[in-house]
Amino acid sequence: MLWPSIALLTFVTLQRLAELVYARHNTAALLARGAREHAPEHYPFMVAMHTTWLIGLWLLAIGRSVDPAWFVLFMVLQGLRLWVLVTLKDRWTTRIIILPRAALVTKGPYRFLSHPNYAVVVGEIAVLPLAFGMPLYAAIFSLLNGIILAIRIRAENACLRQTAS
Repeated sequence: MLWPSIALLTFVTLQRLAELVYARHNTAALLARGAREHAPEHYPFMVAMHTTWLIGLWLLAIGRSVDPAWFVLFMVLQGLRLWVLVTLKDRWTTRIIILPRAALVTKGPYRFLSHPNYAVVVGEIAVLPLAFGMPLYAAIFSLLNGIILAIRIRAENACLRQTAS
C-alpha cells in the first residue's frame, strides 16, 4: 500500500519547507535587530545532508509499510519539536544567529537540555527510516548528522560563551 508512506513523507516534507520559511523570517528579523550569524561554513553541508536524507527517503521508502511503534515514536518527536519551536518563538532559526545581550532561553525543554532541538533532530534522522524498516539508512545518516552536529554544537557553544562573557 502506497498511501501511508506517501502521507508520512508528504507531512515531513511540508513540515520542513514550512520551517525553512519560518527560519528565514526569524533570521531576517533577528539580523534587523542587530543579531549576527556565526560559523556559517558548515550550514551548506547540513542543508545538503538533510536534503539528501529526505530525497533518499522519497526514493527508497515509497510503498514500504510504516511500523506503528516507530511511527508513534516519530510523532512524539514531532511534539517535542513543536515544544522547542513554541519555546524559542522568534528566536528559532536553522542558522547560528546570536542576538547580543539577549538572555539564553532557559524555559521549556531548555530546562532539561542545552540543545533540545538537536536531540529531536538526532531522533528524527534515525527514527523515520526505522519506521520504514531501513536500519542501514538510519545508521548512515545518523553518522553524517552526528559529524555535522559535533561541528555545529561546538561552534554554537563557543558563540554563546563569548556572548555570555
